Amino acid sequence: MADLAVIGAGPAGLAAALAAAAQGVTVAVVDSATEAGGQFYRQPASGLRARRPQALHHQWRTWERLKDGLTGSGVRLLTDHHVWSVERDSDGFTVHALLGPEQREPVAVRADAVLLATGGYERVLPFPGWTLPGVVTAGGAQAMLKGGLVAPGRRAVVAGTGPLLLPVATGLAAAGVEIAALVEAAGPKDLVRHGRALAGKLPEGAGYAARLLRHRVRLLSRHTVVRAHGDERLTGVTVAALDTDGRVRPGTGRYLPCDTLAVGHGMLPHTDLAETLGCRLDGLTVAVDDEQRTDVPGVWAAGESTGIGGAALALAEGHIAGRSIAARLKGAEPDPTQWAPAAKSRTKLRKSAAALDAAYPPPAHWSDQVTDDTLVCRCEEVTAGAVREAVDELGAGDVRTVKLLTRAGMGWCQGRVCGPAVAGLAGCELTPSRPSFARPVPLGVLARQHGMATEKGTS
Repeated sequence: MADLAVIGAGPAGLAAALAAAAQGVTVAVVDSATEAGGQFYRQPASGLRARRPQALHHQWRTWERLKDGLTGSGVRLLTDHHVWSVERDSDGFTVHALLGPEQREPVAVRADAVLLATGGYERVLPFPGWTLPGVVTAGGAQAMLKGGLVAPGRRAVVAGTGPLLLPVATGLAAAGVEIAALVEAAGPKDLVRHGRALAGKLPEGAGYAARLLRHRVRLLSRHTVVRAHGDERLTGVTVAALDTDGRVRPGTGRYLPCDTLAVGHGMLPHTDLAETLGCRLDGLTVAVDDEQRTDVPGVWAAGESTGIGGAALALAEGHIAGRSIAARLKGAEPDPTQWAPAAKSRTKLRKSAAALDAAYPPPAHWSDQVTDDTLVCRCEEVTAGAVREAVDELGAGDVRTVKLLTRAGMGWCQGRVCGPAVAGLAGCELTPSRPSFARPVPLGVLARQHGMATEKGTS
């Protein structure tokens, strides 16, 4: 049995694990990937024998410090563990996971406290043709490069909105992919409006701008993809300019041939486990106090589950959480002066994150381009027309009713992919889905759960 179970081996989880272990806490880190690092520090499989993995990364020295710290810390790293639930009882917590790529073998990890460092996931809004082979998420294209050392195609358009598009475009270009265009819905004025809060991001932004120039990547700001073309796979996209209200300007469409479209419209926090534990949410994020504690005793949260803010913010929050957990587990009152530098960074980075979120909203009228025959829920094959019919003709006034009338969000992803689109088409606020489990679980595993002897502190 561990003192602390950390769920997620990204920047927040690793920083928390190292901070807690340094104070004598026994820590088990549970992660679904085969290597630690999360999305930001995603590592190629050892069998690929990457010679220069740092070529695809930023802040590589930080990753090396985390990796070296992990080696001598005594922290138990449990990779390939897919957590589907965390159960609380009088003796602490049981983290339930499915082991390996088949995800059929159940394992359980016991701990006195839990840190949720579950990160975020991409928001992708639909448009005609978005389900064609060759259309991938921006993060998916990045994961292919970092984790598999493969490029998704030869000529790509990177599109959507948000800071993630910059490393994706420059990473693909560095890997030899021809970037037909970087299509960003936000415009320069959107960034200038938040210039003071984003001043600390200028060096990073300048670095990306230099790489885009070096690879001769064309930037189309205040533009959007209105259609992806192709029969059996992607052959090109039509992009168009946006006006100041986020509407497509008539007559501005242009066709860009490509075999890959990497698209994303920002990030959303993973809150499934927090919701199943009963943690209070603040909008779409897990609510935490200055120590990164949730309102459920024994449960902390750090990183993108508490708000999308990038790796540096996740590191600061993770360090604070680890220090707090170590003190609380020993029955002591934490001393905030021990994490004062991290708290200062957290304050500054949260302001930057809020400014970026305001500067990169999805186009306000994106749904105008979604035709009735466009698939919205890929799992259940629900079209935009069916969602509109549920609202306009059947009287659905919220996402839950749309779901009951159309089955949108009832498939494998449980609305994680289609939820924002369904809410937007229905004219509703996106609300937490409150799932029973964080991922699909075989019925056989659930049936065996009560008879399974809990393996204490191991897997």
